[in-house]
Amino acid sequence: MKRRRFSLTRNGALFLVTAVLLTTSCVLTAQFKQRTDDSSASQAVRPSRAPRASHVSAGPGIRVRGGPLHFERIGNPARSVARDQRGAVVATFTDGARTAVLTGPSRTFAEPRTTDAKVVTRSWVRLLPKAWARSAERSGWFRSWLTSRLGSREPDVLATAFDYVSGAPARTTAAGVTYSGAARYTPGTAGASKRAGQGTSDQRTGSDFYDYLGIPWTFPDAVTRRPEKDRARSVDSSGYVRLVYGYRSKFPLNSRDSAAGGGLQRTPDALARGRLGVPVIPLTGRRPVVIQQLQPGDLVFFTTRELPGGRIGHVGIYLGLDTADHPRFISSRKNAGGPTMGDKGGTSRLDGDGYYAQGLRGARRL
Repeated sequence: MKRRRFSLTRNGALFLVTAVLLTTSCVLTAQFKQRTDDSSASQAVRPSRAPRASHVSAGPGIRVRGGPLHFERIGNPARSVARDQRGAVVATFTDGARTAVLTGPSRTFAEPRTTDAKVVTRSWVRLLPKAWARSAERSGWFRSWLTSRLGSREPDVLATAFDYVSGAPARTTAAGVTYSGAARYTPGTAGASKRAGQGTSDQRTGSDFYDYLGIPWTFPDAVTRRPEKDRARSVDSSGYVRLVYGYRSKFPLNSRDSAAGGGLQRTPDALARGRLGVPVIPLTGRRPVVIQQLQPGDLVFFTTRELPGGRIGHVGIYLGLDTADHPRFISSRKNAGGPTMGDKGGTSRLDGDGYYAQGLRGARRL
């Protein structure tokens, strides 16, 4: 009996030890599995939690109503985006471009004579003193530049573009030069000879900004161009861009299509293929599939029936999405009789099957 009792006791002890070991093993296994799962989960979640930007930094003491600004880096194209404390975009600056898009008061662009479309936007397009580069927010000039323009209602590039649509009121300088007001398209090109510095007759070359102004213009290369009297208050598509971006917004201007001088060239083809700014939609000879990278103020380029061979024959300024979510632009064109965001002489949209949508070939950010 004693031996049996000892045996039972010993067996009970062995059973107890075995149970404890099994329990401990299960606990350790569970803990190890949990740590392993947590580690794997952490590694799996990390990419999705990573910010969209490659780099985020505080602005150099720049504050808005919501607090200090933070700058982040984003690609396609490479740019710096300023955000407030709530994460709302305050401004966008693209590497290699002088065009900055600031968030400001809402406004509406419309042209009821030619379209029911409206563009309601808080984007204000302004020119930086110099082309943007990474970390330029820490430059000495930047703080005063940005703080003086955030929330400003001074006319920007988009507002200036609408100074020339049908019905726009005329305004003159102190010297009596009419610098804004409804513009017309080139009244005729048959007499155009040796314009734009090409050295040959080109019947396709229309009216430039100095034709609209009606005054001679001397360019940085010392070349002087003189207006033709019958072209007063008129601009073709590239002349319109040079009037809005160059004469009015002070972007440098070239006397011809040469890339030398770093200014806006004379023709749409030269603007599209030049070195100014950043090609946000590179030229491929085909209609682009994706255009979401466009931002207001970008130049958009088109092929036309009048200029065969794949050359760019028309240029406009992108406005953004209209209230029906269609990407809309403004340009000066013959069939519309001048600058328009409307649908006379071709729908002013970059999507769909319209003439200009099918002819879209590229875009550039100045």
